Amino acid sequence: QVQLVESGGGLVQAGGSLRLSCAASGSAFSTYGMAWFRQVPGKEREFVAVISWSGGRTYYSDSVKGRFTISRDNAKKTVYLQMNSLKSEDTAVYYCAAKSFGSRATTVVEYNYWGQGTQVTVSS
Repeated sequence: QVQLVESGGGLVQAGGSLRLSCAASGSAFSTYGMAWFRQVPGKEREFVAVISWSGGRTYYSDSVKGRFTISRDNAKKTVYLQMNSLKSEDTAVYYCAAKSFGSRATTVVEYNYWGQGTQVTVSS
């Protein structure tokens, strides 16, 4: 099993940057594909970015491609989401998720473990 704790959310002006972190506990972190999703009230949780268990592959939603970067540090058992050029429409609760030997999973049902979420608010 793995437990996930997100941090780094907050309030930022449009055009600014934030870096989210997701710290994992438990064993075998390096065998988990890791992803970020986000959700606004009244809408379904949507995929943002994923990094394969090996770290060799990344994939992004069209809405964040070129602005966000996902990375991981297996020694620290942490995955990051660097968010640049933030827009008001990026405002959401951001969730970290883990999938055993995941590579490019982009749907909620494919993930076994979830964090509690961290709020990101972008003011225009």
